[in-house]
Parts: sequence; C-alpha cells; structure tokens
Amino acid sequence: MKKAKQTIVVKGKQIELLKTEQLDYISLTDIARYKNPHEPKDIIKNWLRAKSTIEFLGIWEQIHNPDFKGVEFDPFVREAGSNSFVLSPLKWITTVNAKGIIVKAGNSGGTYAHKDIAFEFAAWISAEFKLYLIKEFQRLKEGESSSLQLEWNIHRTISKINNRIHTDAIMETLIPPTINTKQAAMVYASEVEVVNLAVFGLTSKEWKQLRPGEKGNMRDHASMEQLIILANLESINALLIRNGLTQRERLIQLNQTAIQQMKSLLRTPSLKQLKDSSQ
Repeated sequence: MKKAKQTIVVKGKQIELLKTEQLDYISLTDIARYKNPHEPKDIIKNWLRAKSTIEFLGIWEQIHNPDFKGVEFDPFVREAGSNSFVLSPLKWITTVNAKGIIVKAGNSGGTYAHKDIAFEFAAWISAEFKLYLIKEFQRLKEGESSSLQLEWNIHRTISKINNRIHTDAIMETLIPPTINTKQAAMVYASEVEVVNLAVFGLTSKEWKQLRPGEKGNMRDHASMEQLIILANLESINALLIRNGLTQRERLIQLNQTAIQQMKSLLRTPSLKQLKDSSQ
C-alpha cells in the first residue's frame, strides 16, 4: 500500500499527514505533542483507555471496515474505563483488525488515524486545537482540489490544441478545394465522431439522446483518462489521415489504441493519486 506524506502547521505544531491509496491519515503522535511534547505515546494510551473512545472507534470500524472483528471488540467495551484497563494502538489494531488507526515503526514513525478519528482525538486534547486542525486540513484539501481542476483544464486545453492539428489534417487531405462551408463542416463532424466512437463507443448525438437536458457535450464530461486518450488519438488520427487510411481502417486502429491506453492509464499510480486527492 503506497503512502505519501504531507504536513500542515497547527498552532505552531507540525502535523504529518499520511495518504494511502484510499484514505487520509493524520498523525496522532504529532497532535499529542501539543499536550505533551516529551511523551506523546502516553497521551494516546490515556485517550484509548476511555470507554467513550472505544465506543467511538468501534462504531467507526463497523461503518468503514467489513473485516472488523466485532467479537474481539466486545471485551474492550466491557473493560474500558476501569483502573486496570490499558490499551496500546498496536494491540487495538491487531486484536480487532482495525483500519482507522495505523502504526508506523522507526524514528520517523508514529501512530496515525483516519481524519474522523484524528479530529475526535484532537477534541479530547483541546477544542481550540481541533478547530484549527480542521481548518488547516480543509485548506490543504481545497488546494489539492484546485490543483486537480487545473490539471483537468490543462488536459482539456491540450485536447483542444490537438483538435486543431486534427482539423488541419482533415482540411489538407479530405476536403477538396471547391467544397463549400456546409459540406466542410459535415466532414469535420464526421471525423470528430470517429475519435468519439473510438474512445466513448458512441457519437455525440447518441450521447445527447442518452442524457437529455445535460449541459455541455460528452467531452466536457469526460474523465481525465478519456481526455488524455482523446488528445492522443486526435494526433494519431491526423497521421493516419495523411497516410491515406480509410475512415473504417482508422476507426478500428484508434479503438484498439484507446483500449490499450486506457488499460495503461488505469494502472498508473500517479494519475490515480491525483484523482484520489480530490476526494
């Protein structure tokens, strides 16, 4: 499970974030240092001793974790809050197969928790600290969302640039000099649909019929992967046009290329990470 680290600063304290392929985790160890910079582990253990904490963690796991061990969880609920009850993050994880809390070993390690749990822990530390933590976390997520939107716009722009290359090839190769404007538009539209069919499996008219009242066109609603492939195929189609292939031959080749490229893109971790960062 690939993990990427980020940091935010809350009330002068650096808080590390750990992003997996599916979830955002926040360092409980760093949050605990706001209360006790020398023994953050003790702060986390004290929090885990509370019955309200165990109940909260159990509910979170039941909602989000299909592999949660409910039977092993029951003794924790019964014993929590008693003077003899002691619980470490690692024992909690291994006993009930928890997913909301993770522990990383080593000098740069520590205890991390899903943001829902981290916010609950921060509230136990300090209501003020929790509010600032949420504020900085949201600021980071909004920045990532803006970055994702920029990336989408860049790909949309690239697609439009390649579309110009595409139409130039059509003009130079497929449209006789004496053709009128209306006829030229028909040829352009026909070639655009070749690429649409190769990527989406339907024409723009068919897309509209399936989504009556939808604003924009099918390319405005395309995924990032589809936009990348569209940009690539328009360049390829321009080359195939210049090489004299028929429209049928080009459609077959373009569709095969679209399938291959989509398989590759869906296996690209950096692209998936970029998309996940907005969630």
